[in-house]
Amino acid sequence: MAWRAVAYRAVRPLLFSIDPERIHHLTIDALRVGGQSPIGRGLAALAGGALQTDAPVEVAGLTFRSRIGVGAGFDKDAVALRGWAALGLGFAEVGTVTPLPQPGHPRPRLFRLSRDEALINRMGFNNAGAEAVARNLAAARDRLPSGFVVGVNIGRNAATAAENAVADFLAAQAQLAPLADYLVVNVSSPNTPGLRDLQAPRRLRRLLAAMADNGERLSCARPLFVKLAPDLHPTLESAAVGVILANTTLARERLASPAQLTNQAGGLSGAPLLVKTRGLVRRARAVVGDRLAIIASGGIGCAEDAATLIGAGADLLQVWTGLVYRGPGLIGEATRAAVQAEQRVRADTISA
Repeated sequence: MAWRAVAYRAVRPLLFSIDPERIHHLTIDALRVGGQSPIGRGLAALAGGALQTDAPVEVAGLTFRSRIGVGAGFDKDAVALRGWAALGLGFAEVGTVTPLPQPGHPRPRLFRLSRDEALINRMGFNNAGAEAVARNLAAARDRLPSGFVVGVNIGRNAATAAENAVADFLAAQAQLAPLADYLVVNVSSPNTPGLRDLQAPRRLRRLLAAMADNGERLSCARPLFVKLAPDLHPTLESAAVGVILANTTLARERLASPAQLTNQAGGLSGAPLLVKTRGLVRRARAVVGDRLAIIASGGIGCAEDAATLIGAGADLLQVWTGLVYRGPGLIGEATRAAVQAEQRVRADTISA
């Protein structure tokens, strides 16, 4: 076991003695402050242990310095981008961002399922709103290293009527697209009533077409990804360049944690999703070929998991819950594993 993993395992009981949402905010604060100083960035690089620029990859017309990024929901308001970059990630996806600020659901709304290395959340798109996030992005952009890509995940406000949902996405796009490298259309969170209705193929095509047209009008056409629920077959004939597989799940299958935790309302993330994520990625790659980029998000908790998903056909990987249970050293492990897995894929392709 790497020394980073040993060190994190030693401090994890202390961290887990703190309310999960509270420690989440403390982590973001530490990344925000640490990312602003050379010493803090040096410590973050040591903790993450990632290959910084050794594995650039072209996906959706963008150059990522590595295949490993942090998924949406960790840094909702884009306040810690320099810290994420210092940890050695190739990209960060911020949000979900809504046009107007909203507080999300009442607490408690984040629960650790430690026996399963999983989380359940019902956050409800708590964020500072598109205007505030745009300011944060503008402040960080020129201070980020070359090859560090920033995605912005957008959604609709909970109070927005279903018939006005498209307008919400377009409003957020107008403020955030000029500062993003790519945009993610979140139509799959289980914590905003009615949001998943937008995954219906006809409605999704209309939404993406409207966003593509809006991007052209704004002279700010950014690659569009769609974040899907785990139970939706990922076939898209639309303006999207890629899919993120997948969001949290409402399923509660084969969990070892106590019922008072597993019965909490919200979306499940973490280790239990790995098998489902791998299956989704494999099926999607078989269906879409090279037409769409695939970002695998769900269940990555070690180097082997990262290699498995690259082998299944993912172009990029996102970590989130794995960082909670394995610590920042997961970034370096996953980065190296992804490089090695990609080399094996290429060798197998050549030999075939």
